[in-house]
Amino acid sequence: MASQKDLQELLRLLTTGRNKVPMISAMGRVKALQAANLRSISDIAASDLTTLNDVLKDEKVAKSLLTACKSQTKPGAAKRSASESLSSSAKKPRSAYEIANEPQTPAELEASLELPQPSADEEAISKSVIYTNRAPLVLAFAVELLKYTMPEQPPSSRLSMAQAVVSVNSRSKAVSLGIEKGKGADEEGWGMGQPKVRVMGREISVLKRTGYEWKEEIKVEESNGPERKIEESADNTQDTLVSETAAEKKPKDGWTVSTSVTSKQSAFVARAISISSPSEASSKLQKLLSDNKDLRSASHNITAWRVQGEYGVIEDSNDDGESGGGRHILGLLQADNFTGVLLVVSRWYGGIMLGPDRWRIMSQVSRDALSQRLRVAGVIGQEALWGLDLEAMRKTDAPVTGGRVAGMPIHKPEGARQYILKSFSSPPDSESKKKKSGAALDREREENLGLLLGALDMLFGSWVDHITREELDRRAWGWYVGVRPEVEAGVAGWGGKGEVKLIDILNLRRKG
Repeated sequence: MASQKDLQELLRLLTTGRNKVPMISAMGRVKALQAANLRSISDIAASDLTTLNDVLKDEKVAKSLLTACKSQTKPGAAKRSASESLSSSAKKPRSAYEIANEPQTPAELEASLELPQPSADEEAISKSVIYTNRAPLVLAFAVELLKYTMPEQPPSSRLSMAQAVVSVNSRSKAVSLGIEKGKGADEEGWGMGQPKVRVMGREISVLKRTGYEWKEEIKVEESNGPERKIEESADNTQDTLVSETAAEKKPKDGWTVSTSVTSKQSAFVARAISISSPSEASSKLQKLLSDNKDLRSASHNITAWRVQGEYGVIEDSNDDGESGGGRHILGLLQADNFTGVLLVVSRWYGGIMLGPDRWRIMSQVSRDALSQRLRVAGVIGQEALWGLDLEAMRKTDAPVTGGRVAGMPIHKPEGARQYILKSFSSPPDSESKKKKSGAALDREREENLGLLLGALDMLFGSWVDHITREELDRRAWGWYVGVRPEVEAGVAGWGGKGEVKLIDILNLRRKG
């Protein structure tokens, strides 16, 4: 395990001299190296270029780092390094990262865990076939499912809990095949006293991240005034998630704001606010529009609200020209029994018809705004969660008090991200004699992952408005079993790879 000194020396090496990179990039590289058990300069110096290239995905960077680490471990290097460090410290103060291992901010952590954007190109998805083994497919299913069943969880939590699902499933499979014997850590009580959640029908032990507050990184477009930044993909087929202006990062006048979504040049954003009467819904909507010039330029400001009256729930909606839009978002409030809330979905039409896909996007931004409102209003106490690594906890052999052990090990989201990024290749081409470069393979895997996440997004999105979250979670495992790659039975198939046709995932969508 890396010591504090090892970490500081590695960060210093990456952020100074010819290897100099920004601190946030250096920390990302350190995390990737740690995941490969390269935790210090000496570990890296004893490694080889092939291993480093596999970890860093850049041969030039890997070669430069290996050379620098070998230089640092030569006799006399420590004395020179100390002298240089002393000389450097006399010229300028040390950074906070050199003084102490300060953690990343929530925004930095979540940004470092970004996955490829789910593709919205149904035609491309329907023609795609990926080559993988079963474990990373479970991981992809769980990560994307949690966006719908636990939308309040940040990406780091979704990756951690999804990895916990993979671990539980792999352990169960290993026992059934006779590869592992004896009781698992959970059966032995290592998760005792910890809360549990169900993901894809599997119960996993979790650790609450009390006080963890996260909001997507804010992107501000420089102009005469604050504007919502709309980013479009080259072919205008990908949905792009973009945050609101800096002024709207925090709830303004009680409003919570979703991340914006653009698709085929149309942009959507949702806002939610607490209300207590129909008249308050009307007055708050009028004030919102009068205070926000950008919203007044929207093609549609679709609204729905519900309040608890003396004799029952009072509710209403308005399409504002988007036929069926008000009824659709009112249905979202009804499905989760929301009362005392006004929901506004704004759309800027880009000139290309979206068809039924607009309902999915309206649902997506609405749930984002409503989840933000619940956290701000304190309506629910759903803290962000880590998936606990009970098997690692058992290996520490530390005493447990009240179900807790010092430094409780979690499933690291960084490791889950690295795993999912490298796991979805294209089927082997026996006729092609040209070998692809490492960079080309990485691009191919990333594109395949975006297509897979897009297929899963369409699948879960087609059902989420029609069944409960619990039922969606329950069905997800059966859907996975129906599309997972075929491998040999028994031990021979352990870790085996096969093809997954993404059209099979699309065919599981709700009809109509």
